[in-house]
Amino acid sequence: MTDTAIEAAGLGKRFGKRWALRDCTVRLPTGRVCAVVGPNGAGKSTLLVLAAGLLAPTEGTVSVLGGTPAAARARVGYVGQDKPLYPQLTVAETLRMGADLNPGRWDLPTAERIVAAGDLDPKSRVRSLSGGQRTRVALALALAKRPELLLLDEPMADLDPLARHELMGVLMSQAAQYGTTIVMSSHVVAELEDSCDHLLLVGGGRVRLAGELDELLQVHTRVSGPADTSLAAHHTVVESRTTGRQLTALLRPSGPLPDDMRTSAPSLEDLVLAYLRNPQADSQETPA
Repeated sequence: MTDTAIEAAGLGKRFGKRWALRDCTVRLPTGRVCAVVGPNGAGKSTLLVLAAGLLAPTEGTVSVLGGTPAAARARVGYVGQDKPLYPQLTVAETLRMGADLNPGRWDLPTAERIVAAGDLDPKSRVRSLSGGQRTRVALALALAKRPELLLLDEPMADLDPLARHELMGVLMSQAAQYGTTIVMSSHVVAELEDSCDHLLLVGGGRVRLAGELDELLQVHTRVSGPADTSLAAHHTVVESRTTGRQLTALLRPSGPLPDDMRTSAPSLEDLVLAYLRNPQADSQETPA
């Protein structure tokens, strides 16, 4: 047993001359629900694929559940953006295939429950399903495997709001019941705030923020006040804007703030957008 789900050291992946991920050093403890956020092309998918063992890194190392990604493969579930399934198989045949490939670990009732909640006919062929229906089948396969680590790349992107809410509830139930570590990339930042307890922000192929979500939010503060207020000399300013005579900023305070500054707690979206809008801001990592 290990208390570390994923640990990367100097991890990088290059495609031709372009680095999709570079100098990624991060540790994710087990038992977390981790949001991986960032813009298109930031390196989110590459990080998940490397952790799943589907690509070899160009530089650095990544360990999964205390060993190599290949050694951990039976204990890891992965759902990519394209949700690859065999189009000629029926839904029922797909689930039977999952059982054959995962002997001793397969949870058929869970798979059947997820499929049934979408009103899918078990006799329907995968090629006849909509994008959202294929997502449901792919998630059923991944969850029925009873993985210790579940890697999900934009899993809810093609689901309607009701299905997204239902399947997010299924994921949270899995995490609570079995202690599954879930690592989930998404563009819908606000949707993750109530579900995730760990954050990994990737921008420009590098890790910009990493740590427990509550701790990251606690060490940052939103402030507003007179435009002539000097903050950078005493605090780490992530982002600041001046409109007329008004200054607003997100910062990591290093001591008392001026009396004429108003403060408030940032949301997850505030935090993510501030770091993405200011690539020069110092990265932040809280102890895992």
